[in-house]
Formats: sequence, C-alpha cells, structure tokens
Amino acid sequence: MTLPTTLDDWLSHAERQHAQTIAMGLDRVQRVRECMGLTFDCPVFTVAGTNGKGSTCAMLDSILREAGYRVGVYTSPHLVRFEERCRIDGAPVDGQTLLEDFAAVETARGAVPLTYFEFTTLAILRRLAREALDAVVLEVGLGGRLDAVNIIDTDCAVITSIDLDHMELLGPDRESIGREKAGIMRAGRPVVVSDPMPPASIAEHAQAIGADLRLMGRDFNYSGDKQQWGWGGRQQRYAGLAYPALRGANQLLNASGVLAALEALRPRLPVTAQAVRVGLARAELPGRFQIVPGQPTLILDVAHNPHAAATLAHNLDQMGFYPRTHAVFGAMADKDIAQVVERLLPLVDGWYVCSLPTPRAATAAALREAIDTALRRARDAGRVLPPAVALSEYADPAAALAAATAAADATDRIVVFGSFYTVGGVLAHGLPRLEAPHLASHPDR
Repeated sequence: MTLPTTLDDWLSHAERQHAQTIAMGLDRVQRVRECMGLTFDCPVFTVAGTNGKGSTCAMLDSILREAGYRVGVYTSPHLVRFEERCRIDGAPVDGQTLLEDFAAVETARGAVPLTYFEFTTLAILRRLAREALDAVVLEVGLGGRLDAVNIIDTDCAVITSIDLDHMELLGPDRESIGREKAGIMRAGRPVVVSDPMPPASIAEHAQAIGADLRLMGRDFNYSGDKQQWGWGGRQQRYAGLAYPALRGANQLLNASGVLAALEALRPRLPVTAQAVRVGLARAELPGRFQIVPGQPTLILDVAHNPHAAATLAHNLDQMGFYPRTHAVFGAMADKDIAQVVERLLPLVDGWYVCSLPTPRAATAAALREAIDTALRRARDAGRVLPPAVALSEYADPAAALAAATAAADATDRIVVFGSFYTVGGVLAHGLPRLEAPHLASHPDR
C-alpha cells in the first residue's frame, strides 16, 4: 500500500483497521509491540482510575519538569488536536514528527488488526521511546488490565478514584471495576491508591501478586486549612504547601497520590520541596473545572459520569453567588445520562443541549428528553429546583454556547460540561472570552 503522508490520513487509516471501536485484550497489541522492540529505559508511571487521571498526570509531569527532568506524557482523549495526547517537556509534539511512528506500527502489525486506540497508542509510545527522557507518564484509556497502555511494565502504578463507568466492559460494581484497574500493578513494584475508600479488590490483587501497596490514610495523608495544606508519607513530609493550580474539591486527593508516587520512586527520581511547590502551582489541564474569567464567567469541565458530575456540582456550589447558571451539555449515549443530569438539576437555570460529531453521542433531542424527564421526577419528589428552567437543543457545542451567551447576563455563569467533544467543541477556535450582549454593544467598549 501507499503509506499516508499526513497525520490526518494516518488517523483515518487507523480508524479502518478493526471492525470494532473498542476490542478489549492485549494479545494483538502485545505481538505488535514485540515486533517493534518497544521498551523504555527510564522510570514509567502508569495512571488508571475512573476520574482524576488527567489531573494526576498533569501534576506528576509539572513537578518532575520543575525538578529538572525531561518528561514524556501520553494522555487520552484529546480536546481539540490529536497532538495533545503526546507531550514532551510540557508541549504537544509536532504532528509531522509522528508520521514515521505510524509507519513503524503499520510495518510491524502485518495482518494484525488494531483498533484506533491501539494503533495510535503504539505510535505515541514509539515516539516517546525515541526521546531521551528521564521519566514517562502514561494514562490508561479504559480500565487497566486489558488497556493497550498496559503492554508497558510500570515502575509505579497510580490508581485514582474508582466509580461506576464503562460498566458494560469493566463490570457491574466497584469491586469488578477496581479489579480491572488493579491490572496495571506489577509484582514487587509500588502502587499508589489515592481513592480514600478503594474497593477491596485492589488490595486483594496487590497482595496476590506481591505489589507494594500504598494507601491513602495508611501510608500517606494530607491535612489543611483555607490557606495551605500539608502532606505526609512513609518517609517524606511537606508542610505549608500552596493549593494546586488545578481547581476542584478532589485535587488534594489527586495531589496526595502524586506525592506518594514521587516518594515511591524517590531513589530513582529525587525531587526537591521547591520542585513540589512550584510544580503544583504551575500544573495546567484544560477542561478540568477550568474557570475562564469574563462576563459571564465560563467554566469548562469534562464531567461525563455521575461521580464526576457530583464533583462538578460541589465545585460549582463552592464558587459563590451567581444569579443564574446556564449549562451547555453534550454526552455519549452509553453514559448514565439520567444520573449525570440529576446531580446538576438544583443548580442549572437553563440547559442548552447539543449533538456531537460522533456516532456514539446522544442526540440533542435525546438529551432534551432525558432532562425533561429528570425535571418532572424531581418536581414530583418535591425537590427544590430553580423556578423556571429553560431547555433548548442545538446542532453543536459552539451553537449552544452562543445561545447561552446571548441569554446570559454579565453576572451569570455558563458551564460547558459532558463529553470531551463538548468541551473541545467550544475550544476549537481558541479559548472563548465571553461578553454578555449588552456589554459587547456598550459604546465604551
């Protein structure tokens, strides 16, 4: 075959190589990895969990870079551009430099069918392996045990919060899902669990294979007040830390897991207290309770399951007073949309639901029906809701955001949440800076 010559063409090619979008199992991708001779000579952190993976990866990356290390990071999915999935020294790679990696995967796979995720994961892993890196941070895409990222033996596994998501693939309860996440552990190597109440299946698997289990509340912990916080592990202590730059109620849990992971690999990757302080202060991750100043205020969050939606609701509640909250919402059809919506009902005055550019997505009409049903049930149950909730549907996130902005006053807030496609859809042309209509037309502006 004639090989593709652009990144977009390679991505289109990768989408056509397997009949299924998701095909769990490591046999195929492991065979291709072995054919490629793909290995890493530096320490590898592998991060799994239901929520908090991206934040954990971002803080690990930031602290290690502040300590002077050259770090490669693989995360998924992306918000706007595929290149966001592969970062070296804090910057997305140039897509043109990935072409030879895609070609190497194509050559190595022969007749082995790979899914889009498997194909692109192998290409990015090869790109990272070509760099002279001091550390690599890998985010699991789905589950852990059978995720393509798990072909790489981790030096330190990190498991963040565990909750119900992808139940059709990972199991019907937290114990089953925890067992799948635990599959990233390796015998004799550290595994850090930042979920304060993890499923018992995680500790059981760690004991069964002889992993060095480090639990929140037993092996490390944190405390703090409104001004600062402190952390203590098995050997390390940090006091008087500023709060992480990443906002939200769960970020101290994530940050605590990060510090426990760095403590576990301290003999190989020592970091100073100053690197910890500055790294936490400079960590960035778009779309995770990202607050964009403006009139109205804009909040971007990829909360797409009930646990994440509950955290988003709590974070919104802690922001202070806003006369009205407008929500731009788009989601995948296989998510628990009713439960996601239920968490936000008491806070939202206007819903602007949108379709998304993927066959997996729920249509705007389906989302509108789900919200309408949730509102009726909530009222019948006597729940306290905003007095008059508006509900409208749009073809895409950009159109929904434009409608929300037109309806909002300068002192309101707009939250864009749900799928990565939803947040990515409003970031496609850059970070929006909102102005309510009466401000935009003001003669002094």
